[in-house]
Amino acid sequence: MRPASEAEKARLNDTFVDLCRIVSPSGDEAACAERVERELRGMGLEVIRDEAGNLLARVKGRGERTVLLCAHLDTVPAHAPIEPVLVDGAWENEHDGILGADNKAAVAMLLEIARRCSIESSPVGVELVFTVQEEVGLLGAKRFDASQLQAEFGYVFDHATPIGEIVTSSPTLYRIEAHFLGKSAHAGLRPEEGHSAILAAAHAAAHMPHGRIGPQTTANLGFFHGGVESTNVVPERARLLAEVRSVDPDKAEEVLAGVIDALHDGAAHGACDVDVITEKQVVGYRQKPSSPAVVAAEAALTAHGYEPKRIATGGASDANVFEAAGIPCVNVANGTQNNHEPTERVPQYALEAMLDIGFTLLQEAAAA
Repeated sequence: MRPASEAEKARLNDTFVDLCRIVSPSGDEAACAERVERELRGMGLEVIRDEAGNLLARVKGRGERTVLLCAHLDTVPAHAPIEPVLVDGAWENEHDGILGADNKAAVAMLLEIARRCSIESSPVGVELVFTVQEEVGLLGAKRFDASQLQAEFGYVFDHATPIGEIVTSSPTLYRIEAHFLGKSAHAGLRPEEGHSAILAAAHAAAHMPHGRIGPQTTANLGFFHGGVESTNVVPERARLLAEVRSVDPDKAEEVLAGVIDALHDGAAHGACDVDVITEKQVVGYRQKPSSPAVVAAEAALTAHGYEPKRIATGGASDANVFEAAGIPCVNVANGTQNNHEPTERVPQYALEAMLDIGFTLLQEAAAA
């Protein structure tokens, strides 16, 4: 497919700016979804919105193969107004807050790809999925009915690193919640009759795995709360939230077991009870270098002068959910920078380069 025209690049930038101005934190994506749906229907495409708020649109292709292109509509909370401005060739927020390039740079790109394909056709069929609540546990993708898709493989564009990087492995992630129950007592009169849930939880926290466990494995204690706002009561309750993630699923389970053992040891140390709840929030994946999704992505990047680099990430994306649903999916870096931070930005050249790469990706996907 030919490179993007100046008109397409200009419209891409305008659409991106308009989307960023629509504040859409997780759970409040309706206005952004309505804008995207209106754009798609204006191209003559049918749009399906599911109960979660996800959008699905299809573009017919010249060949039999269909691929999935996905971006998410939500952002992390915006603590300042969003007014995109160009600074030294990059889009930034004029105010001290996020820009929303994560993931509206990808949303704008997919809309422009859909526009051309709806007019000139595409070498492959395209299924466009725009998800909600990605930033709070991939909840939109998890509620999306992937069985309705015909895509052989797919792509999300949700990695805030330089263009050229391709996420070929992503971790399995466990969430751990622990509730400690001790016994309250007057701390000045009868402390020996109490059992401190805070001390039990603190013992557990001090002995559970933390930080970088290995090259592809981490553990983190993210929340610790207990007691009441009074110093004269032996605290009866405490609550911990932690996570374990690893690209190696066996290692993830091993570290998870270590966390659970520490929680129970802490409870025993403090003569308390503990209720431990674990949830596998994300299923990890590894892509083979020879898979059509990877081959096509690398060919598209190479065609535009970028050196492909396969990477493992400690983060998760909607790609994990589609992988678990049986659709091989690759997360492609889109050149955005400092996502989730007030300094978030995206160079204009990266925004426009990803549009050209997206067009070429469809061509390479047809041949992979």
